[in-house]
Amino acid sequence: MTYGHPLKFGTFLTPVNSAPQQVVALAKHSEDLGYDLVTFQDHPYQSAFLDTWTLMTWVAANTQRIHIAPNVINLPLRLPSVLARSAASLDLLSGGRFDMAIGSGVFWDAIAAMGGRRLEPGASVDALSEAIDILRQVWNPADRSHLRIDGKYYQVNGMKRGPQPAHTIPIWIGAIKPRMLRLVGRKGDGWLPSLGYVKPNEFGAANQIIDEAARQAGRDPREITRMVNIGGQFSPVRGGFLNGPSAQWVDDLLPLVVNDGVSTFILMADDPRAMETFATEVAPALRTAASQALTSA
Repeated sequence: MTYGHPLKFGTFLTPVNSAPQQVVALAKHSEDLGYDLVTFQDHPYQSAFLDTWTLMTWVAANTQRIHIAPNVINLPLRLPSVLARSAASLDLLSGGRFDMAIGSGVFWDAIAAMGGRRLEPGASVDALSEAIDILRQVWNPADRSHLRIDGKYYQVNGMKRGPQPAHTIPIWIGAIKPRMLRLVGRKGDGWLPSLGYVKPNEFGAANQIIDEAARQAGRDPREITRMVNIGGQFSPVRGGFLNGPSAQWVDDLLPLVVNDGVSTFILMADDPRAMETFATEVAPALRTAASQALTSA
């Protein structure tokens, strides 16, 4: 199965503040290695982490080509109307290099401790759905009317729209359970889970939920990019999934491309050597293997 998107690769970095320039150096290293995307956790309640928005802006100013995204933005602590303006501003400043990955929220005790509103799982999905509508409406200044949305969780009462981003900012949704997967199908530009939360043999069923929801919403499922955060261990001896030499990583990831339509792999690693091995050995070999497999299918 393929959804028609080219293979892309990214990194997922930890924004520790004990050595603030370290994560910036890793982001620049990601660009130097040819990665398409660099992403950062967004956990504002973590006192050991840099603020993700500030970090992304700094990284954008210190890179030239690579796209930048949160992975994933913590919506309960980010007001959607302000988030929309922040995203558009960073996209303009970076020359169209900002992408949006967003989630409904986790770690509710920590969110509440910072003053965020605690929501039940179903309510948090509905709140995310409202937020996505606000983001897209703010990014549409061609509509000269003032924005008014009277949602259950978010209200906008006559806000001026804009600015328009430098490019169409995709909205990728971090989703695991069926209700969130259906939201991906209805409103998302991409699905971004993490291995460990979604097992390789669960992608097919999840794709079916997304695709059916997309069709019911009048969308083509091919509009939705399938992505995944991955982590593992490089070693000379083959072991478990993503635990072995580069060739094994290619063997392990290839079915996700060919059978499940995954087209973006984001490496969760803060080790420069792992980043280098993946970029120079795994990514090109996976690209070749996927092209051969899909051509012969």
